[in-house]
Amino acid sequence: MPEKCIEGLNIRPDGIYVDVTFGGGGHSLEILSRLTTGKLIAFDQDEDAAANIPVDSRFILLNQNFRFLRNNLKYNGIGSIDGLIADLGVSFHQFDEPERGFSFRFDAPLDMRMNRDGSTTAADIIRKSDESALADIFFEYGELTNSRAIARKIVSSARTKAILRTSDLVSAIGSLVPVRQEHKFYAKVFQALRIAVNHEIDNLKEMLFQSLEMLTSGGRLVVITYHSLEDRIVKNFMRSGNFEGIEKKDFYGNPEVPFRVLTKKGIIPGDDEIAANGRARSARLRIAEKI
Repeated sequence: MPEKCIEGLNIRPDGIYVDVTFGGGGHSLEILSRLTTGKLIAFDQDEDAAANIPVDSRFILLNQNFRFLRNNLKYNGIGSIDGLIADLGVSFHQFDEPERGFSFRFDAPLDMRMNRDGSTTAADIIRKSDESALADIFFEYGELTNSRAIARKIVSSARTKAILRTSDLVSAIGSLVPVRQEHKFYAKVFQALRIAVNHEIDNLKEMLFQSLEMLTSGGRLVVITYHSLEDRIVKNFMRSGNFEGIEKKDFYGNPEVPFRVLTKKGIIPGDDEIAANGRARSARLRIAEKI
């Protein structure tokens, strides 16, 4: 879907654009290729992203969480933007570096911090949380229906041996894996902890609210999500300007909406793209234009 993302931004050569999830720089390079006198500001809280900075005077990379979008843009003299793109997936780099602890495929410290200056790791959350709090994390962020059983197993195992590594967590909950669903089960467990460690839902909501303020009329908001919780938040916000999806009306009963939604059901990758990149199978692209 990279082409559809860039098309969705409707790039003006002299416009100002923001890539709030710089990562490997793929989207940023495509945006830059379509600019002349325009500017591109990118955000990434992972210090490793600096290795991908293009040598281009029109480009600025801010080593910041995108929840600080508005303040950082204004600090850099930018009062409004023409488009913003957010690819909410964890980067290949983070997944494929064992020591980052994002993946159950490797035995590594149970870390999962996107910003390694952060103080709380996934191991810390498990150590400090009681059974009820852990169950809430797995239910809300992993949408796991057996969240209480998972939390119970983790707390019970931790009494015998501290859960400090990815292998410790996998071993603790191994008996709960549904038949022929091992990958999906562990992916949801690790996803839930990653979201909790990095406050991803709160950060997403902050960024979306600020994007509405910063986008000029006609500016585009382009977001790729990878699980239903994120997608629901983005969908509701684009449709109604709030995260509950509650439609507000003016005095005359006319809907008051901040965006014109350009992708009613979202765009999903085709079979060829999924075959080339299995991680794309859960992606959904949504595009909206500020009114």
